[in-house]
Amino acid sequence: MSYLTIGHLYTALHAACASGVARVIEANGEDVAYADLSADERLAALDEGRVDILVSAWFPQDDALLAHGHEILGSLYHPEIKLSALKKAGKGANWTVGEFTSLLTTAAAQPYLEKAMEARPELKELPLEVLAPEAVLERVKQAEEAGECPLIALWQPHAIFHTDMLAELPGGDLLAGQEQTARLVLRKGLRDEVDEDMLDELSIMMLSNKVMSALDYAVSVDGMGPEEAAESWQRGRLIPR
Repeated sequence: MSYLTIGHLYTALHAACASGVARVIEANGEDVAYADLSADERLAALDEGRVDILVSAWFPQDDALLAHGHEILGSLYHPEIKLSALKKAGKGANWTVGEFTSLLTTAAAQPYLEKAMEARPELKELPLEVLAPEAVLERVKQAEEAGECPLIALWQPHAIFHTDMLAELPGGDLLAGQEQTARLVLRKGLRDEVDEDMLDELSIMMLSNKVMSALDYAVSVDGMGPEEAAESWQRGRLIPR
């Protein structure tokens, strides 16, 4: 039996995205398998044919994945990093760093935060906490309950953005206007092996940060399996249409 293998980073967010992509592939009569990968394993998995379609790729930061002739396809969503605060804190356009008690981020967002610190050295004055993505929601809940006012630098989509806890801060774009796009990567030669209509469907597939945050919440908070979450999204149960 032939099948296509979808590779993805081993997080709830990317597993759910892979399951969403799989539903399109399966609707076109193909069976699907999954491969959990670390960031450093992705290119080798494509080169060696262990993965046919890679879901977890953000461009331009992942341009190196195209070094060996693999092909990008579609535009699933546009990841962003914007400084946020608790909505209850009511921070407006004239916010200052001194109004916050700490700075929360993740390892993936930290390099972009460090660049922002070069332009705004006062950010370095805040105690920094680097959290695992799955720990962010609980830590922010704790901060809210304790009356803390953290400044938050976090990639979205993320489960926390499916809640109404956070508000983006004006002037807080840490990507400095550089758009990131989540795209599929087809291993070299795959286009000649599969149905063109299926690739056309994948090329126009759109998830959005809102949908991805809902999927991440469904898996990481509500405890759904990635496939169950993808089906719930497809049936309009995660986000009212």
